[in-house]
Amino acid sequence: MFALRMRQKESEFYFASYPAEDLLKKVRFVSRFYGERGQSIGGDAPKAKEPDEVERYVQAIEKNSGSFQREMNRRKVRQIKDFYRNETRQPVIPGAVLLFSAEKLTFEPMRGMDRAGELKEPRSDFLIIDGQHRLAGLHFYLQEKDANRKIDVPVVIFDGKTADFATEMFVVINSTHTRINKSHLIDLYERIEWGTDPDKKYAAQIVRALYESDDSPLQYHINMLGGRSGQEMWINQAQLFSEVLRLVGNKAVDKRIHDGRGRSKDRGYGLVRDVLKACRSGFGDAWGDNKNHMVTRDVTIAAMIRLCADVAAKVDASLSPGAEMQKALEARFCSIAGIVRDFRRDGFWERFPARGQSERIEIIKKRIAGEAQLG
Repeated sequence: MFALRMRQKESEFYFASYPAEDLLKKVRFVSRFYGERGQSIGGDAPKAKEPDEVERYVQAIEKNSGSFQREMNRRKVRQIKDFYRNETRQPVIPGAVLLFSAEKLTFEPMRGMDRAGELKEPRSDFLIIDGQHRLAGLHFYLQEKDANRKIDVPVVIFDGKTADFATEMFVVINSTHTRINKSHLIDLYERIEWGTDPDKKYAAQIVRALYESDDSPLQYHINMLGGRSGQEMWINQAQLFSEVLRLVGNKAVDKRIHDGRGRSKDRGYGLVRDVLKACRSGFGDAWGDNKNHMVTRDVTIAAMIRLCADVAAKVDASLSPGAEMQKALEARFCSIAGIVRDFRRDGFWERFPARGQSERIEIIKKRIAGEAQLG
């Protein structure tokens, strides 16, 4: 296809005009779908007995969750379809659709021209960074008998060499005028190489390690976006991220997580992991999917994350994360076995009275820190 090669800063992408029917055969509608309360739209939500064409189409899309797209709004798709049908004085695609291909595309400049030339299509389908509702509405419009099929869609195409740039574009677009799931943004912080707060990126990496690492006491027990569902969920990704982000901003922690090259993900994750392991050892049988205790619940886990700052400030700085630190921490935290009874489910909230969640987390943290002689 004919395309213009464009450059901004160190990124290169392409601008082209795509016949609508050809484009709809070449795009993949993939999304992560969450409702206002976090439930999967089309999963837990009740379905109409006889879904219309839009509902059937969206339900089919929702079976695939491999991309970084945002939730699809059924009402918006129907409104756009009606706009295509009724509006004759304005272009039906008022702005460019942003597409991404994981492949590195081949561009052959025209003779004597550097920026205009032939762009080869990818072997696989494009992912949609921005414009999925416009294309979905266009899909339904073209199903109608009287539809004008000679529609060209302006597109901006990013390929594999600009993956981080494409992800950054998605965050900028969808975190401004469109509400998306907070956990979705946390996932994206890991993938952005520039243009975002380095503390957030670092905190997101630690949360990811806590979820995935085999030696993590929280492995698969964090309610992550798109995560496993077969495990008991102990804490929400967004809440854990908030606590870890607060932690990495602590001066004592900042000193502990640096190596010769700057912040180390392994050192940051190791600090949190070792504190959680020491707590697990001290709480004993009350740890885990224990319905009678509140040890592995969000407020207590958040308190344990805050404990990491006390550990960073009070425990021998020469100890690096690993076996030696774990041994030293377990020796300190063994005394919390004496307060396990305070974490029984019955009467838990009365034993830790507070005006709000954050205050209660702080009270629990101080209670554990006192037993571990970190106060």
